[in-house]
Amino acid sequence: MPNLLALDSSPYLLQHKDTPVNWHPWGEAAFAAARQNDRPILLSVGYSACHWCHVMERESFENPVIAAQMNEGFVSIKVDREERPDIDTIYMAAVQAVSGRGGWPMTVFLTPEGVPFYGGTYYPPEDRQGMPGFPQVLASVLDAYKNRRDDIEKSGQQIVDHISSSTQLGPGGAPLDQKILDQAFDAIQNAHDADFGGFGQAPKFPQPMTLSFLARYVHRSQNVEAQEILDRTLRAMANGGIYDQAGGGFHRYSTDSVWLVPHFETMLYDNALLSRAYLDAFRLSGDRFYRRITEEILDYVLREMTDPSGGFYSTQDADSDGEEGKFFVWNPAQFKELFGDDAEILGRFFDVTTGGNFEGQNILHIASPPERFAAENGLDADNFAAKVQESRSILNAARAGRIRPARDEKVIAAWNGLMLRAMAEAALYLNSETYRRAALASADFLLEALHINGRLLHTWKAGTAKIDAYLDDYAMVIDGLIATYSATFEPRYLTSARELASEMVDLFWDETVQGFFDTGRDQEALVARPRDFFDNAMPSGNSVAAGVLLQLSALTGDLDFERRATSCLQTLAPYVEKAATSFGYLLSVIDSQLSPPRELAIVWPGDRANSDSQVQAFLDVSREQFIPGLLLAGGPSGEGGDLTPLLLQRAAIDGQVTAYLCEHFVCQTPTNDPKELRRQIGAG
Repeated sequence: MPNLLALDSSPYLLQHKDTPVNWHPWGEAAFAAARQNDRPILLSVGYSACHWCHVMERESFENPVIAAQMNEGFVSIKVDREERPDIDTIYMAAVQAVSGRGGWPMTVFLTPEGVPFYGGTYYPPEDRQGMPGFPQVLASVLDAYKNRRDDIEKSGQQIVDHISSSTQLGPGGAPLDQKILDQAFDAIQNAHDADFGGFGQAPKFPQPMTLSFLARYVHRSQNVEAQEILDRTLRAMANGGIYDQAGGGFHRYSTDSVWLVPHFETMLYDNALLSRAYLDAFRLSGDRFYRRITEEILDYVLREMTDPSGGFYSTQDADSDGEEGKFFVWNPAQFKELFGDDAEILGRFFDVTTGGNFEGQNILHIASPPERFAAENGLDADNFAAKVQESRSILNAARAGRIRPARDEKVIAAWNGLMLRAMAEAALYLNSETYRRAALASADFLLEALHINGRLLHTWKAGTAKIDAYLDDYAMVIDGLIATYSATFEPRYLTSARELASEMVDLFWDETVQGFFDTGRDQEALVARPRDFFDNAMPSGNSVAAGVLLQLSALTGDLDFERRATSCLQTLAPYVEKAATSFGYLLSVIDSQLSPPRELAIVWPGDRANSDSQVQAFLDVSREQFIPGLLLAGGPSGEGGDLTPLLLQRAAIDGQVTAYLCEHFVCQTPTNDPKELRRQIGAG
């Protein structure tokens, strides 16, 4: 008989509805049951694409003996961390305080009042490799709860005090300067793996926010070492097994240091941030390799992760047909069937061998670039490169008949905001109508389906939106809307961005700490109010909020937005200096704050359709150089001044499309000539 999770809509919770554990969703009913029966709470937090979450489910939660032990001694609550990041943040901090590490599945033991007193991550069903078995953990925790209650309560209060103090950074006052960026680069350089790219050793995670900062740092400083780190890492990742060589898109992380064997789950936010990093590298260098990877990532998302409504799905699992990675691996016989006489050469190129590199099968990867491989094997470089590209399409089509990894089809506002910006920037800088249409559909979906009665909502699935949005939802959706305005010059997106920013400040800003909390003043109060500062797998809400307020201040002239952003950055600056690699996104925001904003306003006479070729000619000039933080505005002559000062009293001179290049609202001579705009940009 299904448990209470059967009534929920979360794909992760629904995966556990038929287990013998008497799971509760998070809510007052579960806490009331714990108080009434004087039982501790077992809180289990995970997400649908989490491989080890599935392992613990199979080993422990589906085990009738272990389930009975849980049911007899605990009130068990299951939480989808993607739906409730506030719960995840607070109790992850507790687990890290107790054990010194964190991860998912997360297992936390709470008092009936929600106070955490012990916790960990994955527990095996029996003692294994130095880890206690889950039944032993359950027995020990229950014994402590029954017989050492004072110790439990004291420990819990210490953990809560620790969590609360960690969120209460006071306002800072130190000025921001170039030194903080130089120190950050030194830290990044020290962490760089000079042999295989990336940062640190196995397991190795892509760090797209750090890579995007490096692109900006190269532009700012012309630092050759920064360029080498950027290129080495981006190429190593895109040629490795962590990248799906057949269908595009990145897996979660590499289990080794050489980017070969990934953990095969696929996250929307990873691919949004990575596509932007590769686009930045393309804009910086003009290298078409980076453009190809950008397009393949976005095409994968449009093909496999997009709802007909315009929203983007959250994740794809690591497993299919009960095996991790089965959908993605190949063997020589399959290559022979698909490619015939070309199987041997393509097999060598993708390193497909009889012995395999992953459980007897082969994860495709590229040890040598196509041009070098062609030269080493006496092949025509252009013909071979075309053959490789054709083989990708053939491989992707061939595996369409396989059992696909399960997909979590909930739509999360924050993650969609990240992907919206990625699509909008690709639309603008690659001049792509495909990505422009995707950005428009996504922006309209977010504004219509997830902004209801003046409040943004966090998640949507199958037509139903729920849960009040968090700080990162607001900040990332605003970021995406600003990018969509730049890519389309449709006023409604900038208007909506400004309105949402005002809501964000009202709900999340705290004047005392001169920063933002992750939860709004109208949301459920937990044992502490979460306030995450670090840019981890995703940028923190504070980082993105500061960035969008800087953009909106420059676009709208609202100085209060700039004040709040600057205060937030000054508060976090001392921590950036101590741990630069934990603030990859914030570093780019600080770079923006230290660079006077450059603005390009384009105005046209009458209807844009009659002048679009001239508008595009000016936009082509803006695409020729990597200009981090360039803000774009556009509209009909004499209109839009109420939207942005960049369009105030801007006329189409002599009835022709006219460009105004400005720096902090001080403009150069307006021009009708794209060549003159190119000269002005270069002179700046």
